[in-house]
Amino acid sequence: MTDAAATLRAQQHAFTAHLRDPQAVAAPAGLEPRRLAVYQRLLFNNLLGLLGNGFPVCVRLLGEPAWSALVRRYFATHRCQTPLFTELAAEFVQWLQAQPQLPHPALAELAHYEWVETALYQLSAAPLPPPGDIDPLWVPLRRSPLAWPLLYQWPVHRLGADDAPTALPAEPTGLLVRREADGEVRFAALSPLAVYLLSSIGDQPGRDGHTYLQQLAAAHGLPEDALAGPGAALLQQFLQAGVIGPLDAPP
Repeated sequence: MTDAAATLRAQQHAFTAHLRDPQAVAAPAGLEPRRLAVYQRLLFNNLLGLLGNGFPVCVRLLGEPAWSALVRRYFATHRCQTPLFTELAAEFVQWLQAQPQLPHPALAELAHYEWVETALYQLSAAPLPPPGDIDPLWVPLRRSPLAWPLLYQWPVHRLGADDAPTALPAEPTGLLVRREADGEVRFAALSPLAVYLLSSIGDQPGRDGHTYLQQLAAAHGLPEDALAGPGAALLQQFLQAGVIGPLDAPP
């Protein structure tokens, strides 16, 4: 790198460091404060608008001042790894999950819940083909890439509402998010056991439903066949809804 290129690089770093955190990082010498302020407002307001559009319930939960302060902290401390606006939300969720303290204890989970809808809507994947006449208890299974089981400590689907809980509930909240044939992304409540079941099928495809149910029962300290009856009915529901399907079905 030439001296001129190194100098330009240093100037750019100093300039952007100030724009990220103007309260803590002094502006490079020789720059007009009025023009600097234009850049500061432009960059921060663009980020604030993008994230606010992507996480409207988070904004409502925190209120505008606290949300703006959080985005300011993100802008000052995080170095994005993607140049794509469509992937910015995912990095913001990851940043929230890594923070030791947030303005609300449910914020990271709520942001993930809001991000999931956009991520699944944009996912390049095809639904499973019709399963045919099979018994999911006795054929190797897989989970649709367009069906995501989720488990949260907070009831994220209720946060932001007037009757939202203010304390951590005793039981986790299970949800299934699916992109359906019409392209719409829809959410449904699931029991935690159902979430574990679908997660197992997605993480370890190729086992039959009976095996998944036995493994689930053992993992939760239940008798081997404790879940056989209700589990068989649940697997059949998932099969007919396209959430799961036979492993050897054509793509």
